[in-house]
Amino acid sequence: MTIKERLENRERETLSPYAKLSCETRGRERAISPDDMRTEFQRDRDRILHCKSFRRLKGKTQVFISPQGDHYRTRLTHTLEVTQVARTIARALQLNEDLTEAIAMGHDLGHTPFGHTGEEALNRLIEGGFEHRVQSRRVVEVLENGGSGLNLTWEVRDGIEHHSGRVHPATLEGCCVHLADRIAYINHDIDDSIRGGVLRAQDLPARSLRTLGKTHGERVGTMIASVVRQSLGQNRVEMEPQIWEELMALRDFMFERVYARDWAANESQKAEHIMAELVGYYMENPAQMPNEYLEIAYREGTQRGVCDYVACMTDAYAVKTFQKLFIPPFFDGIG
Repeated sequence: MTIKERLENRERETLSPYAKLSCETRGRERAISPDDMRTEFQRDRDRILHCKSFRRLKGKTQVFISPQGDHYRTRLTHTLEVTQVARTIARALQLNEDLTEAIAMGHDLGHTPFGHTGEEALNRLIEGGFEHRVQSRRVVEVLENGGSGLNLTWEVRDGIEHHSGRVHPATLEGCCVHLADRIAYINHDIDDSIRGGVLRAQDLPARSLRTLGKTHGERVGTMIASVVRQSLGQNRVEMEPQIWEELMALRDFMFERVYARDWAANESQKAEHIMAELVGYYMENPAQMPNEYLEIAYREGTQRGVCDYVACMTDAYAVKTFQKLFIPPFFDGIG
């Protein structure tokens, strides 16, 4: 018996009847050679971990654009926090941790530079709009590996696309990521906003603090425990109504005080300007894009290639490219 077969037997023996077994995956778009060491969902996790798009997450904004300090979240650290929360929930509910981990690690691969400011800018600039969740699925299906994608299982691709939005994932493991994403970003964005002086701890809604906890760790723990209590032994993953109500109250508070971005209007305007100029330039000059995106432009249209190229950029790369294209170099000794 191979190690993979032992792992699959362990899943059958220990996981909830509502868990998605790796041996029951709906499979990949293209067949691949078998692996005696890893289950199919473990292979997906490893493919995501080693791809270029995952590495670029370290250079993409979470909330704070160009933060002054080493301890603010990036899109990569956000992804790691979502993965930790989602795996904790999945483990407690006896769901498939490997599937949960793969979805969580891939859920934001399609995010733009400059966080939600960049996403909102692309949504306005691109005909038909732009959603990072849809782009994340496109990354793993089309853009990685020189255009061949990562060839992931259907369950992972479904969970990545539906980690946000109104359509829920098809698996309970995907639902773990859906909730973990909210638990992670609301709490770590509060932490970063206090660190950045945008909020004070005493500004947070008092009722929410009484119910959820006064510290970051207390709130995360309360929310995870609520999901486990509400979902254990059930064919669903959801939070207790009272805790969900307070989570949404915190979310509404953050939209009003932080995500609206009045405090960072100048930085947001700069980011929006950079995105608009880059899109405009490459729409007029698609041949200036790297070959892999130029090929997409030939195959699927210029706008599609430009959208894929600009969306893939890190914050620093977008700024550097903007400077190269639109800011003339200065030389000493002119005249």
